[in-house]
Amino acid sequence: MTEPFSVRIGVRGYELDTQGHLHGATYQDYGEHARWEVLRAAGVPQEKLLANGVGPVMLEINVRYLSELRAGDEVDVTCGFTWGAGKTFLIEQEITRTDGTVAAELRVVSGLMDLGLRKLVADPAERFTELAERPELLGL
Repeated sequence: MTEPFSVRIGVRGYELDTQGHLHGATYQDYGEHARWEVLRAAGVPQEKLLANGVGPVMLEINVRYLSELRAGDEVDVTCGFTWGAGKTFLIEQEITRTDGTVAAELRVVSGLMDLGLRKLVADPAERFTELAERPELLGL
């Protein structure tokens, strides 16, 4: 089994809340950034998705906050995909400090929307496999 895709992000001072740690919603921003980065690395950047009339959508997100992050911390944000037979797929993410401490876990239920029909694509795994240059980064 290969390691999940990961991107490194530095915590910036303007992302902190009044307690001096990373604002809760910013963990979701970090997850979103990593999800777009894995798509880009797999060869399906936003422009290619739009040109093919599709776009990823988040249907559900759950965040478990485990350890605070402060300005200057660096974190690695992973993306691991689980594909089923339906219209949705699961992305599990960890936000981990460089010392190995897991700061948060994200669990995202996603789909791939047909932008013309405004409906989910019946088999997103098949569509991503067709579009991706490196589908293995998406667990395909």
